[in-house]
Amino acid sequence: MALVDRAIVRMLPAVPKTVVRRISSRYIAGEELEDALRVVREVNAEGKLATIDVLGEEITNPDEARSIGAEYRRAFEAIEREGLDSNVSVKLTALGLGLGYELCRENLADVVSHAAGGNFVRIDMEDSSTTDDNLRLYRELREAGHENVGVVLQARLKRTLDDVQALAELCPSVRLCKGIYLEPAEIAYRDFEAIRSNFICVLDALWDAGCYVGIATHDEWLIEQAQKGIEERGLGREDYEFQMLLGVRPALGDELVRAGHRLRIYTPFGRYWYAYSMRRLQENPKIAGYIAADTLNRLIPGRNGSG
Repeated sequence: MALVDRAIVRMLPAVPKTVVRRISSRYIAGEELEDALRVVREVNAEGKLATIDVLGEEITNPDEARSIGAEYRRAFEAIEREGLDSNVSVKLTALGLGLGYELCRENLADVVSHAAGGNFVRIDMEDSSTTDDNLRLYRELREAGHENVGVVLQARLKRTLDDVQALAELCPSVRLCKGIYLEPAEIAYRDFEAIRSNFICVLDALWDAGCYVGIATHDEWLIEQAQKGIEERGLGREDYEFQMLLGVRPALGDELVRAGHRLRIYTPFGRYWYAYSMRRLQENPKIAGYIAADTLNRLIPGRNGSG
């Protein structure tokens, strides 16, 4: 299946943009905030939580970064107005990190301050070139008294267990994922089983530190191991949550909800949908395979769509 996934990815640059858009509509809400709100309403109606992400990793000037910050403020207002169960996720490059640390800090602090009335901001992790700045900004916000902010850690990176120990005193809210960025072997695990093993080690370390963890994975084995840890530790459903991408393995997500777990759906939107689509599919062929399989399940009678 890995060979098939990679074959799908190799064909992507030749796929017409209109086709990519049609495929991406399964895992990107749309270009406008109202598109994201519509999806969040649907997700909430299914008993799931959401996190809204304003796409914008190709920011080239300060005005664009500030515009994305303003879009987050609009999102907070709409979430509160409609009584939706959703927080937000932000990428620091979208808020101007590539243009300057101070610009990004200003925009991020503004977003977090606007969420202080009752919402929460998750600082997404990007490639390893941003990791130190990402964790530094998180620490600065916490030291400034902001409790409504969390981070993301990636099991793929060899440094992650050390990062857990360094952050433990803050008892951070953490989204733990495998990580989709292809990094040098000196700093990242390349072997599939090594990444899985580190995921479980990091998850245990976070729970040992008393952290709230968003377990972000579509990997059934990791989900099973996490469920065992939840049971062994006697965790209540308010102590953790599972997280999945919009449109990826929805049947598996439904199973988690039926089993009584909290599940949050990552809901991106914005005009930078094409760059996001290509990057995510190219950097994680398995997601391309999941989407292709789910598409076949819908098109071919008799396939059950269980993913």
